[in-house]
Amino acid sequence: METGLRILVALGLTLLLVLHRLEAERFGAAEYDEPVRGRLPSLRRRLAWYVIGAAGVAAILWVHPAPDRDLYLGAGKGGILLGFALAAVGAGIAVGFAWWRYHSVRLPDVSAYPGALLNEIATAFTDEAVFRGALLGFLILGGVDPSLALLAQAFAYTLATRLGAPGRNPAMFLLSLLIGLVAGWATLLTGGIAAAFIGHAVTRVAIFLTTGHAGQPAARGTEVEEVERRRRTPEGWRIVAGRDAGRDR
Repeated sequence: METGLRILVALGLTLLLVLHRLEAERFGAAEYDEPVRGRLPSLRRRLAWYVIGAAGVAAILWVHPAPDRDLYLGAGKGGILLGFALAAVGAGIAVGFAWWRYHSVRLPDVSAYPGALLNEIATAFTDEAVFRGALLGFLILGGVDPSLALLAQAFAYTLATRLGAPGRNPAMFLLSLLIGLVAGWATLLTGGIAAAFIGHAVTRVAIFLTTGHAGQPAARGTEVEEVERRRRTPEGWRIVAGRDAGRDR
């Protein structure tokens, strides 16, 4: 009786944390907050989001009778090594996306580093513990086929990030879905979320370092350097004007 009650409480906490992820934008912890809003979000609000998420995960660890076994809330077997392999792949994807979008690596402003790096790592931890850990674990415990559970948690995660909303970059939506699928696969393979967390965090940090954005690149033609390029006088115009002026004289 007590064990069943503890499991139900842990399930309730998991669902609350899924809803908590939906509210990341209100706290300035969403991937797209900085580039879209054009302002630095409140550090207090961000910290509040991190604290609530971490407290929820800690509560699940305390309440559930076997969180590391049933909910994958542990490092897992070989998770660290696989995590570094996934991190290398994620970094490669980030560089490839930067070259496709900007034809170069676009480093961010130095002032953006502390907040963005903190957000990427803290958000990755909460995401992996909630979606690849608790949610995936409860789906499988509930009798859902592991493959279907893998797909379900990946789509739930991607929708919870709100990256599919109108005006958001579709490439980031697909990247989020890919992270959910690969991280879920790594969790099932190792029996823990360490690999998923390392791969997720490094991929997000690499996106920031190569594109200059925390997770939502601006629309084409709206980047600072693109606007400046359009404002420049086209090459040759001054020379032509000089020749015309000489003829008028």
